[in-house]
Amino acid sequence: MDNNQLGTKPHYQILDGLRGVAAIIVVFFHLAEPLSSNRLNNVVNHGYLAVDFFFLLSGFVIGYAYDDKWNKLTIGSFLRKRFERLQPLVILGMTLGAIGFYFTDSTIWPLIHTVPVWKLIVVMLIGYTILPIPLAMDIRGW
Repeated sequence: MDNNQLGTKPHYQILDGLRGVAAIIVVFFHLAEPLSSNRLNNVVNHGYLAVDFFFLLSGFVIGYAYDDKWNKLTIGSFLRKRFERLQPLVILGMTLGAIGFYFTDSTIWPLIHTVPVWKLIVVMLIGYTILPIPLAMDIRGW
């Protein structure tokens, strides 16, 4: 018996897998959206519902992971940990999304190419700084 395993909570890999599947469905929904001719014939038509499923599972996973640490953590240290974990992926995702948005030729959004690049950059810079706050505060009403 491994003594390092005593007193630790079990890790539910199935929940990580389900969150991964939900994230992939959302990505496919967004990738297929510009290729459809209207909102009803998208290949992954209700893929946006995977966002709700992802957040539901994430709330449980975060609550479960921090359940025995709430008395030891301050709000600031919790937010710092969430920020350090999420911010690099927020920046990567927003950058790739902006590039994909700008260079997508779509019948739904035919004027995408008319958006000035400086506006795209300003929106990305605002998103880099604002988005992690609500993501970090999605648990226990913080």
